[in-house]
Amino acid sequence: MADTVVGATADLHVSGDDPNRRDFIHIAAGVAAVGLVGGLAWPFIDQMNPAGDTLAMASIEVNLDKVVEGQQVVVKWRGKPLFIRYRTPKEIAEAIKDDHADLRDPATDESRHKPGKAQYLVLIGVCTHLGCVPTFGGGDYGGWFCPCHGSVYDTSGRIRKGPAPLNLAVPEYSFLTDTKVKVG
Repeated sequence: MADTVVGATADLHVSGDDPNRRDFIHIAAGVAAVGLVGGLAWPFIDQMNPAGDTLAMASIEVNLDKVVEGQQVVVKWRGKPLFIRYRTPKEIAEAIKDDHADLRDPATDESRHKPGKAQYLVLIGVCTHLGCVPTFGGGDYGGWFCPCHGSVYDTSGRIRKGPAPLNLAVPEYSFLTDTKVKVG
């Protein structure tokens, strides 16, 4: 009788123990886990890339052919206004005259433009106090005036009065031709 019981249990087959089905479930669970991990990790990996608008504007070329003496061109660069001013001889002379004045952030006019290109002044148009955008032609020094808090810059973009601690920033730039400038 013992032989019969052993033979009877040996013939029993449970449908859940099918090796093909078990392999499929393990593979499907593994694929789902990899997909889940990838889906969760993607936003963290993607946020490390530079923003599309910043990357596209890492450098900019500006043609100054149509800019006339005494005119200022404002272009957007890296999300900020960029002032490119074609200074008059009077503006240049005023800036040079004030090279040795008592300046909060001392800098000569010559250090703020490229050699041989004193007429072109390239500045980041953001007030160094709280980030407002100054306008040209206001204030006591004929340069830029920030109406938000009263900072006054001269014709070389140097801070002369008001709460701003620093001069208007001069970005890295170079002239590709006599009238074409590359910023950045």
